[in-house]
Amino acid sequence: MSVWSHILREVVFRKLNALFTLLGLAMAVTVVVASQLLAEADERETRRVTRDMGFNLRLIPAKTDLGQFYRDGFSRHAMDASMLDRLATQLTNKVSFNHLVGSLRREYTINGQDILLVGLSETYVAPGQGKKPMGFAIEKGTIHIGSQVALVQEKKKNDTMHVGVRQFAVANDPIETGTPDDITIFVRLEDAQSVLGLAAKINEIEAIDCLCLTADQDPLAILRKEIGGILPEVQVVHQRTLADARAKQRQTREKVNQFVLPSVFVAGAVWVALLAVFNVRDRRQEIGILRALGKGGERIAALFLGKAVLLGLVAALIGSALGTWVVLEFGPSLFPVTKKAIQANWPLAAQLIMVTPVFAALASFIPAMLAVSHDPAETLRED
Repeated sequence: MSVWSHILREVVFRKLNALFTLLGLAMAVTVVVASQLLAEADERETRRVTRDMGFNLRLIPAKTDLGQFYRDGFSRHAMDASMLDRLATQLTNKVSFNHLVGSLRREYTINGQDILLVGLSETYVAPGQGKKPMGFAIEKGTIHIGSQVALVQEKKKNDTMHVGVRQFAVANDPIETGTPDDITIFVRLEDAQSVLGLAAKINEIEAIDCLCLTADQDPLAILRKEIGGILPEVQVVHQRTLADARAKQRQTREKVNQFVLPSVFVAGAVWVALLAVFNVRDRRQEIGILRALGKGGERIAALFLGKAVLLGLVAALIGSALGTWVVLEFGPSLFPVTKKAIQANWPLAAQLIMVTPVFAALASFIPAMLAVSHDPAETLRED
């Protein structure tokens, strides 16, 4: 009888042991697949949510008085817009900042109402990342207005409105935010430069800190050194409350992921090993007979390790399918912002299908060696 035929008969004969082994491995694979898919989804969700918290880096002209900046919310000094291009050319996956937006901010008066006029550039992101730009896109010939501007000027979406000598269409439904945005008009950067007579000028570059370090880890020193090496003409203002919230959320998620997977592997190995030990104990007489009939230790070990490999393969197939289904079914309700990005991870499934049989065999190795070491005479005498 071939080894595999013997293994299949053993599985059929000792159904309960095989079933528990299969269930233990399948559950371990399910948890690994689900945990990895959920971790990927959580990473996307965290990145999107923390990104939507707003920019946490503000780069302003070096000669700006910070007291004036904090009081007014913008610098009264301007810098060349080419500085944004210089910084954008340094964007890679290794830099500590991303999502660059140049802006020009100034007080302005429209029909007797004092407002804040903000011109925004396009968003620059690191090459190859394909990230959706932050904020909103402003189409040519349009503006976005705050709720107080809409109220005083009696404007709503699709109405026309003059800013300076130019006429624009209102592109948004003004909603009260309880922030300075309520008295702000957002325009394209080139339109703000034209209205304010500041061609090719900006007074701020906004960005996101990608270090994800908390304040006690001093990310500001790293950022100032890196950005200062590119743009010595700016000073870096780090909005630590936003940065800390972003960093703590990511760090918490990473710690959870670092704990879950090792725990699953250890629990799975212990479960398989214990079942293999019980299997060896139950088959002592069979092992003794096989040894007495001249079957070598390699044959005995192959029976136990082969069974582990077979069950590991079946468990990997079941666990990969079940873990993927669970995340695809329930993931969208857990991560509503990025739910469309949740999908099966076929490379992970392929890796687990290859690794799980080996893992099961390793967990069964010591019990298999115990089976090989049994003296057939002693075994048959006991039974």
